[in-house]
Amino acid sequence: MNRTSAVPATSDLSITCSTAPEAEAWDALFEAAAAPHPHFSRHVMAAHAAAGLLPAALRYVTVRRANRLVALLPCVPTRDLSGLGGRVLRPFLSPFVTATAPLVADGPGRAADVDALVTGLAAASGGRAWRWPLLPTGEGAVPELLAAMRGRGWAIGTVAAFERPVMDRRADHDAFLAGHPNRSRFKDLRRRARRLAEAGAVAYESATAGADLDRLRAAFLDLERDGWKGRAGTAMACRPETAALAHALFADAAGPVGIRADALTLDGRPVAVSLALTGKGTATLLKTAYDEALRSHAPGLLLEDEIVRACHATGFADRLDSATLDGSALESLYRDRTPVAEIIALPPGNHALSLERRLRLARFEQDARAAAKRALKR
Repeated sequence: MNRTSAVPATSDLSITCSTAPEAEAWDALFEAAAAPHPHFSRHVMAAHAAAGLLPAALRYVTVRRANRLVALLPCVPTRDLSGLGGRVLRPFLSPFVTATAPLVADGPGRAADVDALVTGLAAASGGRAWRWPLLPTGEGAVPELLAAMRGRGWAIGTVAAFERPVMDRRADHDAFLAGHPNRSRFKDLRRRARRLAEAGAVAYESATAGADLDRLRAAFLDLERDGWKGRAGTAMACRPETAALAHALFADAAGPVGIRADALTLDGRPVAVSLALTGKGTATLLKTAYDEALRSHAPGLLLEDEIVRACHATGFADRLDSATLDGSALESLYRDRTPVAEIIALPPGNHALSLERRLRLARFEQDARAAAKRALKR
């Protein structure tokens, strides 16, 4: 993983494990990809690089068809309990990455491209296990990827799985509400909105570029730092490198990934801000912060409700991705779900009999981390 390496080509396909591809080809792959998420786009990876948050051992498994980039997965070796005392391979992950599916071009050659990617994953692993968190198992080329791995003799087991809330845009907001299973949630939000309006003038605004985007990004950083994350030292503004990431990640830039900021204001002051990455019809609502002094009014959920309304009114996205983990408050607001899992995958030649042991260790580690996170939040 420390140098450029090539896997023998198949037909007109070439497979490599190397440094980042050229910008133009990378952007073209995102635009051509089946159900792409923004996290492995050039924009997001470059923002992590600018903030000094990319590990030195990071490499990209890529597949090219006649010099056209058709598949990409950034990955890194890491020590992990599921490695049974050694290293495993893992897709690039940071606290700001919420999905880890590879980018794979859509089209008639997709199955062959996925098969070539599996060849690259096996070569990159050097026989080691893959531990693969936050994999959207029903989207894009992921079902084909898992099927191709199993067909090649990989042993695959699930560490954990959950249903992530998403919202697929209906014809209008009334159609979204029609038959919604949690109508009581909207009644409660209307009540909270009326109570908040007693404290001042409530308004909604959004921005995608320029000074307004900069202003709302700054308001988000202030709100997050002033809340429990700031007290715990985990707010983006608490560390120079994550503050730098916020400025690079949520800044207007050229390329297929866009930025969106939405805010709920009280007498002109932002009391809740959501920052999203947009592209290929999906808005990934990556970060939200709100004024915790107004917690009883649920300003964060009131803002999410306004974003749903704006999505139907303006069509700025076909889907809202909550980018959340299990147990999100958005489960009562969004109607739709997409399955997300963490898997362990052992390439052929590895000891498949060790899969269950690896899964037990991974589940133990995950439970310990979840308990620590709950304690930190308290």
